[in-house]
Amino acid sequence: MLVNKQSRLQITIQNIIFYIFFLAIIGLLAWLSLRYSYQADWSASNRNSLSNASTSLLNVIEGPVQIAAYASEDENLRRQIQTIIKLYQRKKSNISFSFINPETEPDKTRQQGISVNGELVIEYEGRRENIKEISEQAITNALQRVVRGGDRWIVFLEGHGERRPFGQANHDLQGWVAQLENKGFNIQTINLINSPRLPDNTTVLVLAGAQVAMLPGETRLIENYIKQGGNVLWLADTDSHQHFETISELLDLELQDGTIIDPNTRQLLNVDNLSIIVANYFRHSITEKLQNASVFPQALSIEMGDTRSWKAEPFLESLEGSWLETGEIDEALELNTNRDITGPLVLGVALHRPLSDLDINNADDETKENQQQRVVVVGDGDFLSNQFLGNGGNLNLGLSILNWLSNDDTFIAIPAKIAPDLQLSLSRTAQILIAFGFLLVLPAILIGTGTLIWFKRRNQ
Repeated sequence: MLVNKQSRLQITIQNIIFYIFFLAIIGLLAWLSLRYSYQADWSASNRNSLSNASTSLLNVIEGPVQIAAYASEDENLRRQIQTIIKLYQRKKSNISFSFINPETEPDKTRQQGISVNGELVIEYEGRRENIKEISEQAITNALQRVVRGGDRWIVFLEGHGERRPFGQANHDLQGWVAQLENKGFNIQTINLINSPRLPDNTTVLVLAGAQVAMLPGETRLIENYIKQGGNVLWLADTDSHQHFETISELLDLELQDGTIIDPNTRQLLNVDNLSIIVANYFRHSITEKLQNASVFPQALSIEMGDTRSWKAEPFLESLEGSWLETGEIDEALELNTNRDITGPLVLGVALHRPLSDLDINNADDETKENQQQRVVVVGDGDFLSNQFLGNGGNLNLGLSILNWLSNDDTFIAIPAKIAPDLQLSLSRTAQILIAFGFLLVLPAILIGTGTLIWFKRRNQ
């Protein structure tokens, strides 16, 4: 190429234009980086991102949320708090956050009831929650409580050998109830013999496997509660459902005598075949977001009548090949087509009807028009017990049922937060191979490669 004065001028102009465009692109990228951000979390189980449970909750929060951290000037503590709050702010832009030093503002700290350095105060639409633990699970649960609003009282019937909501025995419900309390539900028990009236603020009445029959007066109280639009969760165990015959008639349901048998369970769970696996859920609000199969240690079948006063929808069903065993339970269980009932069999039913269909004296017309009475009957209570709560999707199913019964449909899709398994278990052979590879094989390869390169260069 012939270089002359004109060509040098053209090259100079091209270079100037290139640098102008290059600087303009750099400036544009810098401006975009201030307005937009992108992050990728490659950690195991996305430990540095919000869980689906937290993200689902933030998606249903409409108004602004205020979070204040009462923390001293400790940089490590403030950095820890700010890191986790930023995860929430990235998902929801109208979350405001501020630090307040308890040492410089003692009056405000005392007024908010702060007792721990680093305590958080979350406010939403005039409701407030204090959090002493700085973790995603604690913050999400607190957000769920303030967003839920109002008192949700779950009342457990007692006095007849029921599963205890605060009991620690294998058959009790302490683990499930603790999760309900974290989600903002208030729990109480009632013995209708001592207090012959259900509280007016009862959101859901839980009948959890009575071992003895109720008195006629107690039965009438529960019947009147249902007739007046009360919501009920009935965990109908195989050895106690006969104590609630009048209740089943009121709901137009028949809880069939016998036990559901699933021969596939022994192979899948390595347990006796009295357990039932529910893997395919019916399409319903309760089960819409459930992904894991639920396990029911022992269940009975529910038959729905041709009811006109309720809309009854099954949502739990046993697998193909199961049957209702009406004979004796022994080791040699076999289907008797002349006596037993072949499956699949329904073991969970959700019933609802508008309050406007009921003659309720204490409810205004707007409440009747917009709300439903809801009842859930499950042919097993063991699946929510302390012993079996952690099996499959049992916990999330139990939480979804209570959210649906309390007319909090927006929270049904929010599952319980489960900690990831961060442990790597290696066999003895694998440990030896890894140690041998890193300590001997890899250094030998590097030394050999280096020696080969040196030898070739020397001979050139």
